[in-house]
Amino acid sequence: MLDFAFGHEVFDASEVIAATGLTRSTALGVCAELTTRGWLVEVEDARAAGTYSKGRPARRYRLRVDAALVAALDAGEHHVVALVTDLSGAVRGRAEGRFGAQTAGRRLAVIRKTLDAAIADADGGLPIVTVVGIPAPVDASGASPDGDGFWRLMNPQLAKRLDGYGRIVVENDANLAVLAEQSRLGGEAESFAVLLSGERFGAGIMVDGHLLRGRHGGAGELRLLNLVDAVGSADGLGQLAREWGREAARSGKVKPKSPLAATAPEQLTAEDVLSAASENDPVATRIVERLGERLAQIAEILVSLLDVERVVVAGAIAAAAGPIIASAQRNLAENFYPPLPIVAASELGGDVVVLGAVQRALDEVRTDPLSLQIAL
Repeated sequence: MLDFAFGHEVFDASEVIAATGLTRSTALGVCAELTTRGWLVEVEDARAAGTYSKGRPARRYRLRVDAALVAALDAGEHHVVALVTDLSGAVRGRAEGRFGAQTAGRRLAVIRKTLDAAIADADGGLPIVTVVGIPAPVDASGASPDGDGFWRLMNPQLAKRLDGYGRIVVENDANLAVLAEQSRLGGEAESFAVLLSGERFGAGIMVDGHLLRGRHGGAGELRLLNLVDAVGSADGLGQLAREWGREAARSGKVKPKSPLAATAPEQLTAEDVLSAASENDPVATRIVERLGERLAQIAEILVSLLDVERVVVAGAIAAAAGPIIASAQRNLAENFYPPLPIVAASELGGDVVVLGAVQRALDEVRTDPLSLQIAL
């Protein structure tokens, strides 16, 4: 019944019966029980709503979307964003923070502070589920492998130590980005990959409608790129655009009239390089072409291994990645055999991970709602 209610705004017993096969008495009884428990609210009857004119009017119900809140966080390497939403996914509160110099204790403290600020902004009590996205693989228990120490720093036992915020779910950030894109794309793609491509490449992978995880949650980790001669590393588009721009400036390749010359080499950003490319600066244009070649090679690796039909470039760089994506698509057509993937930019911007975390939190509620305590 609750599964039905999550997918419908207002409904009556007849609609429930048609969808679930329950008898009328059972349907009405469960509606009454869920109303008592605080999950449903009775709304004006069909006659009052102007949709019924003869006989006894049907009792009508809807999910009580303000019965509880969920929280979602994108806890990246340097920055954290927290959203608090109601059960419909409507945002009630938001907060952001920065980690600065990190230790495990400081990272946990900044996450808590940012989450508390978002909860205060929502002004509606503590969440019943909190989902935290991190740039590290995560297994079924919420733990991350040792790796090189970076993964453990990104995940200082958050599943155990982030108490007081309802049920805690820790998830890889690229996996959450896949959930956000799946919701946005609907039925357009059953097999696709989402590339978070700022400082490092990380992939979330959906195959035949199923999110791939692996034993340690590392199915989308792209450390294999270190072994691919044509690529060489898992460095992301943002990092490489910045480094290659600075390298060109230091080596004297940037002409005095170039837009890149207006900024000191060590201050150049990826956005500076992409902006210069949009003005047809030759150095920046060549960097974009190199990034496109790299993106095409990574897309072809994903197609060869997983037969995905679409590769979505996501994260903060997505909005400015159009020229890189166009270059990658040309490179794929010129140098690789069909079937070729569609390479596209995410439309969700820098919030793709936290929006995926919202989706994951709502899925957690919908999967087993009666195990969660809501406000009456």
